[in-house]
Amino acid sequence: MSPELISILVLVVVFVIATTRSVNMGALAFAAAFGVGTLVADLDADGIFAGFPGDLFVVLVGVTYLFAIARANGTTDWLVHAAVRLVRGRVALIPWVMFALTGALTAIGAVSPAAVAIVAPIALSFATRYSISPLLMGTMVVHGAQAGGFSPISIYGSIVNGIVEREKLPGSEIGLFLASLVANLLIAAVLFAVLGGRKLWARGAVTPEDGGVPGKGTASAGTGSSTGGSGTGAGAGGTAPAAVAVRPEQETGGAEGTGIRLTPARIATLVALVALVVAVLGFDLDAGLTAVTLAVVLSTAWPDDSRRAVGEIAWSTVLLICGVLTYVGVLEEMGTITWAGEGVGGIGVPLLAAVLLCYIGAIVSAFASSVGIMGALIPLAVPFLAQGEIGAVGMVAALAVSATVVDVSPFSTNGALVLAAAPDVDRDRFFRQLMIYGGIVVAAVPVLAWLVLVVPGFG
Repeated sequence: MSPELISILVLVVVFVIATTRSVNMGALAFAAAFGVGTLVADLDADGIFAGFPGDLFVVLVGVTYLFAIARANGTTDWLVHAAVRLVRGRVALIPWVMFALTGALTAIGAVSPAAVAIVAPIALSFATRYSISPLLMGTMVVHGAQAGGFSPISIYGSIVNGIVEREKLPGSEIGLFLASLVANLLIAAVLFAVLGGRKLWARGAVTPEDGGVPGKGTASAGTGSSTGGSGTGAGAGGTAPAAVAVRPEQETGGAEGTGIRLTPARIATLVALVALVVAVLGFDLDAGLTAVTLAVVLSTAWPDDSRRAVGEIAWSTVLLICGVLTYVGVLEEMGTITWAGEGVGGIGVPLLAAVLLCYIGAIVSAFASSVGIMGALIPLAVPFLAQGEIGAVGMVAALAVSATVVDVSPFSTNGALVLAAAPDVDRDRFFRQLMIYGGIVVAAVPVLAWLVLVVPGFG
């Protein structure tokens, strides 16, 4: 048995054990990375740790730390109330507002994870406050980010168009952008209909004070945490962040017509959130390091509000994601990804090779870098694109859609940010929902993208 095949089978075993034995999948993946890396791939510790996602670790910790402080001092409640006022109480519009906001951010140049890191905590706090499905709100944020992700001036669009130009393939910048936009917009519409959007419309307008549900208080006004324990089979594990009670004197005054007064701590937190956006989008600073720095400044100024924030960092999610991605890094180090791609590229039937490459892009991207896998797969497609039986424009667009729409997976950066950002939810259940939905997307979208974009022969 080849080393590459062994590494894939070990990954399957990790999933099975995590599902049946209630063990954190990240811890299992670290053990698998150590075993496979040492015994099969002949890697030393440095080679194994080469795949550790240090940047993602800091992003997950920094963003959840900053927004834990925002929840503790009531800033997220203020933002939620302001959002309801903005849409005149039509809660059903908020998921679409979040979709459009993340899409606009990525379209003008924000990296997709940075846009999701900024928007997801606010969106999911809103979902908790108004009893909107966190799966609906989280996936709307991610699909919004991908909808704008391939504009001609975006990061993803510039990278893919550059690869196409380097490989001397026919390309269409607008075609690539529209393919991703339309695909994610259609998926968002289906999700909205299936995950409670119609009930939200039927609910009509609400006021910020009623929370959309009679008798339901704000997410931060109670102390209830979501399910605890050691985690379910999916392996997310751990307890969800406990809500921190907002001091009564901070809830009076009704400034800005929201019923929640802007205190100095809240004003400073709002300034910090704006600073995060400006730093990431305007100055290309790292979102994680910036968020940690801003959180430390707020913690120093208002230690009472921030005392429990470190404990609310989504540590079980951090372990889960970092462990799985470290194992994926071992797969990349030992050439498993390239081995699979080259095997498919050598198939003599171009249309079959095309759909298999779309599936490889989707499956690998659910665990690894979307742009990275496109950078590897587009060159692999060059030999059969040169035969003229497959349109290059359609093939590149299909690969782009297949490799990015799966970023809703909880193992991808965007999915991990959504999972970590959700306050007061059953985190194990939410993890399973994201994983199941991600599996559906991986199974369905590549073949649909192939049928719509590749089979007709565009380009």
